[in-house]
Amino acid sequence: LVPFKPPGAIAKRGTSVLLPMAGDMGGAPLVGKQAPREHWPLWKLIIIALPQLGVQVLWCFLGPNSAEYMLHLGMGPALATLNNIAGPITGFFTGPIVGATSDGLTSKFGRRRPVIVTGLVLTWVAGMLFTLAERIFPSHNAVYFAAPMYWVMDVTINILQTPHRALVADLASDEQQVPMQVIFVIFMAMGNFLGFSIMQIYDVPVEHMFELTLGICLLNTFCIGVQFMIARETPLQRDPDAPKPSSCAPVLNVIEAVKSSPRLLYHLAAVQCLVWIGNTAWNNYGEMWFTHSVFRGHADAPAGSPAREAYHNGVRAFSLGGQSRSCLQLASALLIILLLLKTTIRPRLVYAPCIFIGAAASLLAAFAVGNIGAFGIACFALSVMPEVGSFAIPFGLVATLNKKAEKEGKVVSTALQMSLLNCCVTVGQQICTLSLAAIMGRLSMEMALPLIFMLAGGAQAIAGSGALLLDDKPEEEEETSVEANEDLSCSDSDMESSSVPVC
Repeated sequence: LVPFKPPGAIAKRGTSVLLPMAGDMGGAPLVGKQAPREHWPLWKLIIIALPQLGVQVLWCFLGPNSAEYMLHLGMGPALATLNNIAGPITGFFTGPIVGATSDGLTSKFGRRRPVIVTGLVLTWVAGMLFTLAERIFPSHNAVYFAAPMYWVMDVTINILQTPHRALVADLASDEQQVPMQVIFVIFMAMGNFLGFSIMQIYDVPVEHMFELTLGICLLNTFCIGVQFMIARETPLQRDPDAPKPSSCAPVLNVIEAVKSSPRLLYHLAAVQCLVWIGNTAWNNYGEMWFTHSVFRGHADAPAGSPAREAYHNGVRAFSLGGQSRSCLQLASALLIILLLLKTTIRPRLVYAPCIFIGAAASLLAAFAVGNIGAFGIACFALSVMPEVGSFAIPFGLVATLNKKAEKEGKVVSTALQMSLLNCCVTVGQQICTLSLAAIMGRLSMEMALPLIFMLAGGAQAIAGSGALLLDDKPEEEEETSVEANEDLSCSDSDMESSSVPVC
């Protein structure tokens, strides 16, 4: 039971209401009493966050190789790039709906774990069908099956990844929220390192998509199995007399969450969108930039030819840069968590420099790298800084904001708001992909890719300026400010009353 003051009124002393579980987006109220909140040690929360490593390996491998795989199956460069819009579009709609569904799920196994299992099974099916396309169908028809199956696979991965952060946010205390979001970034760094290392197994990874995807799916299954050995959820129970939620409830909940979200979420959303224009240029098209623009190679060139060897050198440089990038990602994530825990530096003053470093790396790639592979590797490594900040700080701020709202007696939806924030990531991805596809319709791939890094650098420069303006004032400082204003008002009132003559 939490004391609750109705909006616009003063509650009587002792009045209290039974609040929904954190993350419940509405529907019927809970029945019975809530058990005292269990304190989860940090090491258990870290194990529960482990599946983020497996998901990141999947994205790290699929992102740069999906367009190359379409080219390998016979699709044109502009259309192969345009097909990458599958992830942003499906993520834009899938994330919030899955988040809202998870928030209101009343399964006896909890709200998050049933969704995770569903996403894992569907990812297995879609992944195997996508990578087996060239073995199931004739070579000239395989692309017509693989292209739509790629869209299906993006949907299933979004179902798989959406509940992981929310599950950790449900169990973590207020003090553990931001550190745990940084732990997610650390697992992402480890996943990226593993994903880039996998690409070195074969000279041309897209010729072995089935074998590599099979290994990645097995890794995800193992990580989720470990997670389920530790995680426990309290099932969401609804009043049996309450009306049954409509089938449109998840969509309506998304609309309501957008309307009721704080201004900070909108500000973060705009920054995230701009940051991910730049991140997408590197994550999805970095390998193509190395192989086609920097080293001038071609995957379908005859074996032993200079173009084939140049392509292999480009893949190797991309993989080496990715490994360096992952190490920098891990080191910077640890530095961020130390700054946030051990100093009073505000999150915006950590986030903005990360974005500006990425903007500089993108502009150097566009104007200065040319055919210098080592310079390209250095720029690729530095380009990870905005990604580190975008996954650590905004999600941590949202989790902390929701914990505060929960204490004030408000109904919150952690998974839904995090998925809405992720939607803005997909908007940035769409802008980058559509822009590159349009440019490739007029220019060759070698000339088009440097232009997209110009766009990336400009977008991230604006995002860094926006991050400096984030309102991330600590709760204690806000309360102190309010109390000071109240004291000032009281003093003014006293002065006015003391100036009135007494008869």
